[in-house]
Amino acid sequence: MIIGFDADDTLWHNEDGFQASHREFESLLAQWADATTIEDQLFVIEQRNMPRYGYGVKAFTLSMIETAITVSEGEASAALIAEILDLGHALLDRPVKLIDGVVEVLDELADLTLMLITKGDLYHQLSRIDSSGLQERFWQTEVVAHKDVPTYERVLALHGVDPAQFVMVGNSLPSDVLPVIELGGRGVHVPYYVTWGHEHHDGDHEAPVIESLTDLPALLSAWGIR
Repeated sequence: MIIGFDADDTLWHNEDGFQASHREFESLLAQWADATTIEDQLFVIEQRNMPRYGYGVKAFTLSMIETAITVSEGEASAALIAEILDLGHALLDRPVKLIDGVVEVLDELADLTLMLITKGDLYHQLSRIDSSGLQERFWQTEVVAHKDVPTYERVLALHGVDPAQFVMVGNSLPSDVLPVIELGGRGVHVPYYVTWGHEHHDGDHEAPVIESLTDLPALLSAWGIR
């Protein structure tokens, strides 16, 4: 049995930094629109840009710049654009902060074969994986552009993993859990306290939900995996 882990907001904190940047971004544009209008426009522009830029801080920064130009109707100054770039740089330079209990859980599961599968900007994600100090605990590490059924099918086939012998653990239902279940594997949902708007899932699902990653070993034991 292979146990796959998401990285952002599963092993280390991520979305909280983005949320803080959102609040600063709203302040920068406050003379042109209220926070709700700014957030709505940013959401639409991010959604439109995903096929162009993918995911990650760089994509987020470009979408913030486009939103600033749109909301200000072209009045955004070079100085304001520079401040938006500074928000992106701060996210890129943000140190990795592991979620409580992660190291202990990975150590407890060291007798199993573990994979790390994360999506986003390749360079930034590889940098965070390296600085996290966790990489040696994983048999394979994959940074992918998307997390959907074809991607999981490709990654598992690449490493000779039968989907029926694969469990994916993560904070996002549409990215980490539901595609793997559709492929014939198992998924475990570990909600983070805040979820990126583009990762919301409002439909029903039968995936098990655990409050903390520290509950994972017991769930795996209940499944007869350990």
